[in-house]
Amino acid sequence: MSNCDSCASKDTCNGTCGKIEKEKLNELASVKKVIGVMSGKGGVGKSSVTSMLAVALSRMGYKTGILDADILGPSIPKMFGLKPGVQGTENAIFPKETHNGIQVMSVNLLLENPEDPVVWRGAIVSGTVKQFWTDVIWNELDVLFIDMPPGTGDVPLTVFQSIPIDGVVIVTSPQELVKDIVGKSYNMTKMMDIPVIGLAENYSYVKCPDCDKEIYIYGQGKTEEAAKQYGVPLLAKIPMDEKIAKLSDAGEMDKVDVSYVQALAKQIEGIL
Repeated sequence: MSNCDSCASKDTCNGTCGKIEKEKLNELASVKKVIGVMSGKGGVGKSSVTSMLAVALSRMGYKTGILDADILGPSIPKMFGLKPGVQGTENAIFPKETHNGIQVMSVNLLLENPEDPVVWRGAIVSGTVKQFWTDVIWNELDVLFIDMPPGTGDVPLTVFQSIPIDGVVIVTSPQELVKDIVGKSYNMTKMMDIPVIGLAENYSYVKCPDCDKEIYIYGQGKTEEAAKQYGVPLLAKIPMDEKIAKLSDAGEMDKVDVSYVQALAKQIEGIL
């Protein structure tokens, strides 16, 4: 890890202990920027936010891709209607592309049956994530989004240590424990010396179909308070929207309304 303050040998160390060399991108691949999407807990719609950001940047004219690092609970292929089966060579594999050209790699594209469980130990899971970086021929991407599993365990640590991350988006929901959820993710990124681009609050509200009034069924203000506490901007408030759910279930996330994440997409554009 990059934060050596708590190390007993910090005064005599040359600064190299504990540092892990980044994995090399496949020599035939090209990725300009890498953005991680993470959350301190599951069930907040992180994969939906990842998909919406990839679509938003794609519509802005950038070549985008998604590395699905949630190996044990992959959902990105289904959201875009991608079926198993990838092409490759002896030493590399090609990502699949959505209808609008978003490149995707996920363990579900490698399984014969997407409903088969991935019963792997942590070391194999982490190794697979690395291979999605080293063995996949990402084709001239402006930005690669990494959809990480929830929490701050093996896989997020592997991603941060092994892949050159340019920034992170933290996803949360407005239920209780928002500060704890955001805090875990924020403190991990700080420990790894990786900047947080902004927060996205999913399931923020419900819009009345008759009067368009926004109804905050979980209350308001919790995520704003967390944003102020940690000094990161809250750039997206995404409602519980039946249209998003239907498009996701139908494998048509290419058609999703990205207006809810447009400010966050613009912030990401600023570092491309």
